[in-house]
Amino acid sequence: MDLFVKDRQKLAQNEPLAVRMRPRSLDDFTGQDHILGEGKLLRRLIESDTISSLMLYGPPGCGKTTLALIISEKTKSHFERINAASNNVADMRKILDAAKKREAISGKRTILLIDEIHRFNKAQQDVLMPDVEAGNPVLIGTTTHNPFFYVNAALLSRSQVFEFKKLSEEDILKIIKKTLSDKEGGLGAIPIVMDEEAAAHLAKISEGDARRALSALEVGALTTGAGKDRKVHITLKVAEESIQKKAVVYDKDEDGHYDTISAFIKSMRGSDPDAALYWLAKMIYAGEDPRFIARRIIICASEDVGNADPQALVVAAAALQSVEFVGMPEARIPLAQAAVYVACAPKSNAAYMGIESALKDVEEGRSLEVPDHLKDATLDSDAFGHGKNYKYAHDFKDHYVKQEYKPSEKIYYIPTEMGYEKKIKEWLEGLRKK
Repeated sequence: MDLFVKDRQKLAQNEPLAVRMRPRSLDDFTGQDHILGEGKLLRRLIESDTISSLMLYGPPGCGKTTLALIISEKTKSHFERINAASNNVADMRKILDAAKKREAISGKRTILLIDEIHRFNKAQQDVLMPDVEAGNPVLIGTTTHNPFFYVNAALLSRSQVFEFKKLSEEDILKIIKKTLSDKEGGLGAIPIVMDEEAAAHLAKISEGDARRALSALEVGALTTGAGKDRKVHITLKVAEESIQKKAVVYDKDEDGHYDTISAFIKSMRGSDPDAALYWLAKMIYAGEDPRFIARRIIICASEDVGNADPQALVVAAAALQSVEFVGMPEARIPLAQAAVYVACAPKSNAAYMGIESALKDVEEGRSLEVPDHLKDATLDSDAFGHGKNYKYAHDFKDHYVKQEYKPSEKIYYIPTEMGYEKKIKEWLEGLRKK
């Protein structure tokens, strides 16, 4: 038995620092006060052991899985854990069958934690439905994805959804300080002196990810030799080397992708070239497909700039061609040029609003017949009168002649006073007066 205990202790020491430092109770848990503070709903549910199915989502390293494991220690229910990335439906069915038998024999319910539940597809998630609906097992799903996009609506309707926020720099500093003093799971057994600016750097660069901060701290502590005072000194330089390149919170399959491109487009639309360049830099740094970025610039140039500056679409299209021709990293330059041009250009969405209005009329059934004089006169023009009495605009003064082009007086394109579109407006008004 003593040998078994020693083996367990040795195994625990071989675990990453972030795993060893996981809190074991709600009192030790750092952050998420908006849902776990005194008197908050989630805390009351856990403390009273009355949780129903839960969906916990938020950025990595903020405590989702840790909280689920705290629940496993707190509850009187049987606890099972699987990971959607490594377990399949067969594994899940075994747990579901065992849960039914357990409840039938002992009356004990089961809590099933599924890490990264978004990795299960719709069919796999459907397997859970009958049992979760019956209340056994109680499901706890954790995900970095927005569950409203990636989890079946039926499962969501039977679950309480709690959003986790990234940890603050103060939270990370508190975790670092605790780790340095903890002699069992932390680094308290090592004589470490950590400069305040070094700790502040880890807290800032980790961007709310406690796992990343602790991993960097562990690297710094284990790779830095002791000084003359026989203590390990973690300076700002050591901290910078330990954390290396900043891990941008961005994933092409997650909310970071959509949120960042949204901020990029809205910055260009809002005529803020500095913000547009920052979000562009974040996407480039994170490895976003430059062609995707170029396509979004093209759309913005047409939708939000439009005819206020028709050159914006030309510049944006040229940026896409440049991306294809020169590739990265040089392609970042034409992308930046196009983004800045679109951001600084006068804005008009008149063309966009015009096509949206016309499409709405078509979709709602207001389908207009093409006037005979506009129809194709290639075949049987004499028999049906197609093309008869059509007036060729170039035969008239100013290359314009008034005639019916649609059997409706509704106007779709309403040019603004912005940029070049003001000239278009004046030209159209002049034609209509004739």
